[in-house]
Amino acid sequence: MSAPDSPAHFHALLQLRGRTAAWPAAAAAAAGLGRIVQAEEYLSQAQWTVLKSAECCHATHSLLHRNLGLLYMAKENYEEARYHLANDIYFASCAFGTEHIRTSGGYFYLANIFYGLKNLDLADTLYTKVSEIWNKYLNNHYQVLSQARTQQVDLLGKQFETDTGLDEAQEAEAIQILTSILKIRESTSDKAPQKTIFVLKILFMLYYLMVNSSKAKEYAMRALDLAKEQQLSVHEQNTIQDLLNLTSAEEAHPITW
Repeated sequence: MSAPDSPAHFHALLQLRGRTAAWPAAAAAAAGLGRIVQAEEYLSQAQWTVLKSAECCHATHSLLHRNLGLLYMAKENYEEARYHLANDIYFASCAFGTEHIRTSGGYFYLANIFYGLKNLDLADTLYTKVSEIWNKYLNNHYQVLSQARTQQVDLLGKQFETDTGLDEAQEAEAIQILTSILKIRESTSDKAPQKTIFVLKILFMLYYLMVNSSKAKEYAMRALDLAKEQQLSVHEQNTIQDLLNLTSAEEAHPITW
């Protein structure tokens, strides 16, 4: 399959543009290629299609408004961007729930706007919310896998491959969102090291579930180094050390599933 921002992917989406949900996707691909004018054209078509259709689901409305929000962010029209991202969050909440990972993207992009406008308190609140949503989601999967590791369960007799519950595009989005938040948290690590460690531990879980032990270990090591540097509690340091021990055990005896 073509990369999401590749010309081949973009042209493939154009062939699907008669379908309602394909217009926002085509617009996103166009924007990814720097074709802002084309993205705006496709989103105008999407809006028209959605308005005339009584059958568009909340998820499609969410997708439309998210891409409109991103378009206006690219055009530096932040008032319009905030309007559309607020609608994205509303429709995503109706479709999936307010604490769902599908809704978290709207919070994240809205946080980016407030961060750029130097409204740091509101941005911080939204970044925290996004982090907590991803932490809850990944921790549920992580606990299942950790239990399997402890019990050495091998029901199917084949090597475990992945258990994020996400498709490739969702995993890429998770990495993009969480690493972006991490960069912001690291800029204030001296003031709030726990927030940085929280995101590092979420990234550890993500890569551990993706069966990328080297990246998982990297984030756990960074978390442990920061905990020691900031002289955080022994309990916190031991918790992070347990994560490192888990990756070492995984490398020595890969889990089967």
